[in-house]
Amino acid sequence: MARHLEGGPLDSTPVPAPLVIRRATARDAGAIGAIYDEAAASGFATFATGPHPEAERRSWLAGRGERAPVWCGLLGDEVVAWSALAPFSHRPWYSGVAEYTVYVAAARHGTGIGRRMLEALIGEAPSFGYWKLVGMILPENAAGLALARRAGFRVVGTHRAHARRDGRWRDVTIVELHLAPHAGTEGGGLTES
Repeated sequence: MARHLEGGPLDSTPVPAPLVIRRATARDAGAIGAIYDEAAASGFATFATGPHPEAERRSWLAGRGERAPVWCGLLGDEVVAWSALAPFSHRPWYSGVAEYTVYVAAARHGTGIGRRMLEALIGEAPSFGYWKLVGMILPENAAGLALARRAGFRVVGTHRAHARRDGRWRDVTIVELHLAPHAGTEGGGLTES
């Protein structure tokens, strides 16, 4: 029996068009808000609770500094993911440290889009003056922690009772990735003097 690869009985879901990653613009605000609200509704992806309507996200995008870029991942014309960098602290000695964020539409989970978004973000971070990325991931977010580990991040530790969500204290796991060689450390750990 002949196997039909397209349009026949063995046809599976078509591979989506290539993912295009580009800087976010005001016209992406609605999709960014919808993806963020979807993640917030899960209860384990962010401390945020929403809603994040288009106007609020447009204002959020406009208010971000030049070292706090946001990117969108598109399949065709559809925004299916977004990622961002933000300075970790206002203190000058931490100027090369950024917190990263990656969110993927639930319908696209498990397709490799999160990995592609994080890889692109890691590749772009040095051009914004960052030498290290940190992430704050709720311990229940197994997919987020696995994504970070696969990208080379290491778990640094857990902040206990870091913030409240839905009336209860929640922990947050801290991950880090050094992007440039750094003196005084080996494999991301501190050396003893």
